[in-house]
Amino acid sequence: MTGIVLGSGLGVLADQVEVSREVAFEDAGLAVSTVPGHSGKFVFGKLGSSEVVLMKGRVHLYEGHSAQVVTAGVRWMKEQGVESLILTNAAGTVNKAHLPGEWMMLSDHLNLTATTPLMGANFVDMSEVYDRAWRAEFEAAAKTLGMKLNEGVYAGLRGPQYETPAEVRMVRTLGADAVGMSTVLEAIQAKALGMRVAGFSCLTNWAAGMQETLNHEEVLETGKAAGGAMVQLLEKVL
Repeated sequence: MTGIVLGSGLGVLADQVEVSREVAFEDAGLAVSTVPGHSGKFVFGKLGSSEVVLMKGRVHLYEGHSAQVVTAGVRWMKEQGVESLILTNAAGTVNKAHLPGEWMMLSDHLNLTATTPLMGANFVDMSEVYDRAWRAEFEAAAKTLGMKLNEGVYAGLRGPQYETPAEVRMVRTLGADAVGMSTVLEAIQAKALGMRVAGFSCLTNWAAGMQETLNHEEVLETGKAAGGAMVQLLEKVL
């Protein structure tokens, strides 16, 4: 079974799933997000012929939660039988070749949150967090669909404030192509659990210093508009 975590404004992806049951975060013993665009429930069903469970929304470090709480949904899905996990997020693009409204598949990430869900655990190899073979499948499917699918490095920061122009220059210098406030801790947790991982950023806006202002409403609207292309890609691969 494949799990899919839906980021800000991407709940539209759930509309294409043939739903069999739903479980609220509270009923699963999980914290509930206070952020608009994160409804807080698991949706079980089929996307095409594939069994999936969608995690509609997530909680974040900036809401005051620990890394362990932020990644509890990943552990819960693993307990339900999820072996492959697709992480989606809304992100600001810092790469001028990756335009707002497009998607970027994660090839790697920078964990700049200063924390980890693995505190107290054994060492975990992070040489290939995002499965190379699975990425090749998504890339081939995107070409078949005529969909532009960028690939790059995602920098995960704590938030909730958007980055300053100086911080955007910093992450670009470190090798990032997009920046956001989620995903990296979930990917670390999933990798530690032996799950196959893929990640996708909906590039909703230019990062600070590359446009005049930033706001969450813009993030939500762009995410909704780009959702259709991701639905087609997921259906093609899954």
